[in-house]
Amino acid sequence: MAEIKCPHCGEVFQIDESGYQKLLQEVRTSEFEKELGIRQEQLKELEEKNLAFHLAKASAEKEKELSKLQERIQALQSQLSLAEDGKKLALSELKATQEAELDKAKMAQAELRHQIELLQQGTELAKKEAVEPLNQEIAALKQRLITEESNAELEKKNLVELHRGELKQKDDLIAYYKDLKARASTKMIGETLEQHCENSFNQIRAAAFPNAYFEKDNDARTGSKGDYIFRESDAEGGEIISIMFEMKNEADLTATKHKNEDFFKELDKDRNEKGCEYAVLVSLLEADSEYYNAGIVDVSHRYPKMYVIRPQCFIPMISLLRNAALKSLETKRELAVIKSQNVDVTNFEDNLKDFQDRFSKNYQAAADRFNKAIEEIDKTIDHLQKVKEGLLGSERNLRLANDKAQDLTVKKLTRNNPTMKAMFEEAKKDK
Repeated sequence: MAEIKCPHCGEVFQIDESGYQKLLQEVRTSEFEKELGIRQEQLKELEEKNLAFHLAKASAEKEKELSKLQERIQALQSQLSLAEDGKKLALSELKATQEAELDKAKMAQAELRHQIELLQQGTELAKKEAVEPLNQEIAALKQRLITEESNAELEKKNLVELHRGELKQKDDLIAYYKDLKARASTKMIGETLEQHCENSFNQIRAAAFPNAYFEKDNDARTGSKGDYIFRESDAEGGEIISIMFEMKNEADLTATKHKNEDFFKELDKDRNEKGCEYAVLVSLLEADSEYYNAGIVDVSHRYPKMYVIRPQCFIPMISLLRNAALKSLETKRELAVIKSQNVDVTNFEDNLKDFQDRFSKNYQAAADRFNKAIEEIDKTIDHLQKVKEGLLGSERNLRLANDKAQDLTVKKLTRNNPTMKAMFEEAKKDK
């Protein structure tokens, strides 16, 4: 509780805190507003005094400036009057001078006219003689210029007509595809592009590609397939070139826009699975891309032997790849001939070396056998010589034995052998 004493009657009041704060706020507000009103009045009076002081000061300065301006105006007016007087005097003097110079000029002009007439009369013939060849040359140059201009105009018209024809073809093609996109579904757009390429090929198949195979790829055993396969073989049945084609397009209103590179991986897979040498994407995707609109785009840096083209480059692309393949095939054939010649020489040398090796082996074997036979013969001769010597020795021994046998007698046998001697004598008596 707070106590408040009245300043008039001296009575003391007790009020709570909230009431005290409210009363204090009211007192402050009234005092503040009263003080604010006093301050505002003082500021207003001060502003009025300052305004009056500044107005008086500005008025005095303006008066001072006006007096200076009036003095300057008067000085300028006096200078202007003096200038007018000088101008009039100068004009009068200039007029007199100009009249005198004009008279002199007229006289000089008359003299020049007289001299010109004399010169004209004296040089007219020379002028004609000098101008005549120039006129002839100018006429010839004019005729030549007219001829060149007519030729240039004709060439210009031809170029304009040619460009108009090309532009008309492109405009017709653009209009065709715009109308095609507006009328067809996404599936029909792709099928129509395929039909366009097939018709373009069939129109020149008999004349340009009589031995070519160009049909839809219907083999989906590997899980995917391309759109068309182009193959061409030579007279012997050897393949010259093979191309896997994929045709891609979509309508302008398609929500999800595809890019050409979205189909590179699958196209390369189809090319490898079907054993084709090249892969070509015929695409109308990314119609505003300057990169793909420039013509034939080589994307071999991403996938080997792969190209992206617009439909108008379909036939030129086949022709380019086919001509390159034919040239490569011719080069391969020439290399094969050279290689076969080298192989023939190599085979001859190999056969000769093989014959020499086998002859050498056979000669060595025969020589070995011959030497061995000679050795055996020598051994046999030695053995026969030994047998001969043995036989000769036996014959000598037999001869000696025979001689000894011939020289043998009973008497010699019974010598020193009384038993045998007695037996022989008894046998002789029995006879």
